[in-house]
Amino acid sequence: MKATPAHQKELLRLQEQDNRLARVAHSLKNLPQDKQLAELQPQAEQLRARLVEATGRLEDAKAEQQRLESDIAVVEQRLTRDEQRLQSSASAKDIEGLEAEITSLKRRRSTLEDAELEVMERAEEAERELVGIRGEQEQLAASVDSLTTARDEEITRFERERDDARADRMVVAQGVPQDLLDLYERQRTRYGIGAAAVRGGVNLGTNLTLSPNDLAAARAAAPDEVLVDSDSGAILIRDDNS
Repeated sequence: MKATPAHQKELLRLQEQDNRLARVAHSLKNLPQDKQLAELQPQAEQLRARLVEATGRLEDAKAEQQRLESDIAVVEQRLTRDEQRLQSSASAKDIEGLEAEITSLKRRRSTLEDAELEVMERAEEAERELVGIRGEQEQLAASVDSLTTARDEEITRFERERDDARADRMVVAQGVPQDLLDLYERQRTRYGIGAAAVRGGVNLGTNLTLSPNDLAAARAAAPDEVLVDSDSGAILIRDDNS
């Protein structure tokens, strides 16, 4: 294939825009905020699990407290009834029985009140833990919001750069003959690089020295001859320093 040296050099500008597009695509797929957000996910799941556990303990404590309060109320009612009966009883046997039952009920009430106090302390501890967990969740949510905002700004910036690169590429491509452009696209699609400059016998696209045969062919070929590197598949763009 033949193409003027000027047209061949345009391929380097085209490759520059393709390299730019590749960098942008890589950046969009590897945003540091995405990695940081992913690293926060296990922490969020752990906090949710702790919240569920602490909520369950609080609900259990409150349910037990209600049961104990109900039991204490029953004991209080029986105490009131027995004390009233004691005041009105004239039978020594009945008085003895009532006094014994009142003593037993007071012990029962004391035991229930101690248990209620313990349950209340457990409930308060669970409530404090819930407050702490919610505080951690709020801090985590703030971090997530900050990272999400930063990520969205980066995406917007990279998308703008991608659009600019696409527009610049289109302008450059319009100045390249169709057959040369088609060859460039085939080589780029197949090998990842479409064109590369040659300086001092080195392919600057790969930073590798051309093989002796390719170097000899490059130096012997006419300036308008389109050459392809047998190793990298890139179209070799030559100048006086090649």
